[in-house]
Amino acid sequence: MGELRPLGDDLNDASRALAEALRELFESLHLSVRRYAARRRLDPGTVSRYLNGTRLPPWQVISDLFTDVAEHRGTAVTTEAIELVRGLYGTAVDAASSPKHAVEILEQQLADADHVSRRSSVRGDVLGDALLDRTQRIADLETRLNQLEADRIAERKRADELAEAHPDVSGLLRERNALQQEVERLGEALHEAQVQRAAAEGRCDLLERQLEAVEQAAATALPTGQQSMPKILVVDDQPDNLLAMTAVLATLEQDLVTVSSGREALKALLDHDDFAVIIMDVQMPEMDGYETCAHIKRRPRTRDVPIIFLTAMGTGSEHSARGYAAGAVDYISKPFDPWVLRAKVAVFTSIYLERHK
Repeated sequence: MGELRPLGDDLNDASRALAEALRELFESLHLSVRRYAARRRLDPGTVSRYLNGTRLPPWQVISDLFTDVAEHRGTAVTTEAIELVRGLYGTAVDAASSPKHAVEILEQQLADADHVSRRSSVRGDVLGDALLDRTQRIADLETRLNQLEADRIAERKRADELAEAHPDVSGLLRERNALQQEVERLGEALHEAQVQRAAAEGRCDLLERQLEAVEQAAATALPTGQQSMPKILVVDDQPDNLLAMTAVLATLEQDLVTVSSGREALKALLDHDDFAVIIMDVQMPEMDGYETCAHIKRRPRTRDVPIIFLTAMGTGSEHSARGYAAGAVDYISKPFDPWVLRAKVAVFTSIYLERHK
């Protein structure tokens, strides 16, 4: 698998243009597909499909390719080149967006969440066994200490003989104290694993509901005209982001309310009571997304409105955990798949319409 395979015969124009740009970048490395796949710990067949246009790569794969090209050339890739490829990628994503594509992405997220759950469960079992073993050892030491103390009280005259016949008391106490500290540490680790497992299970449940709704939406369109459609609230301090979100969600035929701060979002929720979902940026001046979310969840009138965080901060555990703790139902990182976002908004719209029949 050293040579590039020819471009696919049935590619659309957007996929062909992106594949040609990626092939040009890759060929400048002067590497075989297999060697590059080994470098990046990828499957060679998958890399080959990325480069012949038959499969759309994640943006991270393209970003890694830019990094490797810059390292090979000894100069940074120009901003113009990155923006050109980013534009081709966005066009290819829009052209390839479909219910099947959304299902694939959601199924991958479900698999990741299930993996975290299973790993946390196994870790919890191991920690639980270790905790039980240490607890039993402490109980055994306590019994031995109590027996030794009873012997000392009953037979003080034989203290010297008992001291020779039994282990040193101070040594037993030190061993018990060390085991107690280890039990505390294992208990904290077990609690952390249980919390992580519970979060992963909740994530699995949400993704399964979203998958079911997306598959149903692919078969039958959301009914309109029978009842009024709810609104969507978009919160972002960047005008360009608000414009992009408006373009992505315009096809849902719902009223979009766009605001540029957390305070404006709280005011909009006072003025309207028919929001199906809130899409909120995290990084905003004065009041960030976490603080705004906390205010919304404290109000009885708005606490049940689902909130999706959409942010460029990434989906690391420290960020996503804080988002879920604030009350969000989902945490999506930029750049995002427009079809997936529309599908998730459609899910919460369906839930809203079902509740307000």
